[in-house]
Amino acid sequence: MRAKGFVIASCAHAIGYTQTLKRSFDLFESFAASFAAVYVFSGLRFLFSTSIAAGGPAAYWSSYIICVIFTLVTAAVLAEICSALPAAGSVYLWAASSGGLKYGRFFGFLTAWWAITAWATFVASLSQVVMYFALSELTIFDVESFPQTPTDIKFRAVVWIGGQIVLAVMIGLNLVSPGHYKFIFRFATAMIMLDFFLNLIWLPIGVNRTYGFQSAKFVFTKTYNKTGASPVWNWMLSFFATGGALVGFDASGHIAEETHNASLVAARGVFLSALMSCQVEQFFIIVTSQPDVDQLFALDTPQPIVQFYALSLGQHGHVLMNVNGAVSTVAASRLVYAIARDGILPFSGYIRRLAPNGQPRNAIFVIWGVGATLLFTILGSPVAFNSLVSAAGMPTFASWALIACMLGRAFITPNNFKNPRWSLGKFSRPFRVLAFIYTSFMCCVLCSPLQFPVTIDTFNFCPIIFLVVTILAVISWWLTPEDNWLEKRFIQHIQEDKLLYPQLQK
Repeated sequence: MRAKGFVIASCAHAIGYTQTLKRSFDLFESFAASFAAVYVFSGLRFLFSTSIAAGGPAAYWSSYIICVIFTLVTAAVLAEICSALPAAGSVYLWAASSGGLKYGRFFGFLTAWWAITAWATFVASLSQVVMYFALSELTIFDVESFPQTPTDIKFRAVVWIGGQIVLAVMIGLNLVSPGHYKFIFRFATAMIMLDFFLNLIWLPIGVNRTYGFQSAKFVFTKTYNKTGASPVWNWMLSFFATGGALVGFDASGHIAEETHNASLVAARGVFLSALMSCQVEQFFIIVTSQPDVDQLFALDTPQPIVQFYALSLGQHGHVLMNVNGAVSTVAASRLVYAIARDGILPFSGYIRRLAPNGQPRNAIFVIWGVGATLLFTILGSPVAFNSLVSAAGMPTFASWALIACMLGRAFITPNNFKNPRWSLGKFSRPFRVLAFIYTSFMCCVLCSPLQFPVTIDTFNFCPIIFLVVTILAVISWWLTPEDNWLEKRFIQHIQEDKLLYPQLQK
């Protein structure tokens, strides 16, 4: 056993990686980390109005089916590389390994900064979503004395205050010890399953007793264009709501260092969470159960889906969304911790310190600080929500498409990673190419404005955020000495040592 441990430690050390977090998670926790982070039904609901405005039901269901297929392909590719290199932070190590000797170190820096931006922004956007749903209830209960639209600064101020409180609660939950945090994973998954069955059973009953289901002709042929975009691009914008909701299933990789038998369990967690998130039956319940569009948008609320539930289940019977933001913060904090541990971030010495209970507490505080800062954008812009949603998804898709596994693995280092325990075999390379095409397309969609013509009030700030972060990544790569992080000899060792992947975390 000592010899085996020495081999594993030596292999890990060869890529500049040192085990520091305690292993306390099993398959269920690995699965729950990604499943609760994606929570696709919540994503579909808070982007529901966007999908109806962009193309209508016909575009909504067709784009969702396409996204389900390509999401599973992408998840399979990510699971394979996660099996090859399971470590906290995961995606930036995948990028460095996939980029080869020439591009590996540069790819690693880019992906590290992109991934931090995506997950920190994701946590901030979840806080805002909770407040949007809560304040949409004011319209349902006829509270006319309070502003009810994001164009009013008073409304945005309340969203900001409430969002900061929600974020603080999510952060607080992440300060418990890793051993106890598995109960939060289980509770979050239980809430998602409860939500699933309520929408699968109770919602159709309510719709049948009130306004009735939509016809097949409405669901499969009805189109709308409330975005002002050209007919083709209006249809493409429906992917903003469908593909944008199916992102985050790489969270299992970010907690791989805390997972037992990670080279197999973490990979399974990535793919199984994506598979379970592709809930086609629940999606079609939403599409067939929606009320008339004019009725849906009659009340000017930030989340028309709340009106949907009120019409079908009654004023006092409808339920709010369950947003499991705390689990997303776990993945984000582990990512920040791992990157700081390896010396990429400013103030890495502070960020990588562990609390006595084994939690990367300072990294969690960094996520809190970044998320709280991003929430300030609500005060200045009524379209900050869409920009935050875009900024939460676009850097992740960019990492997958251009760096971590698609471009690098499909074209630069196609013959590496031959021995992962979770392998796609002969399907590996064609799956990488398909995933590269899909994730590149999603980057374009998430950078697009959702209302045309474009003005300062409808501009999507995601491209600007992405550009600034990329510049910071390049500066960091330029200023950080090679002997501090990801030397070429480390990357070469990964490529040459065929025993590394089967043995690491086995």
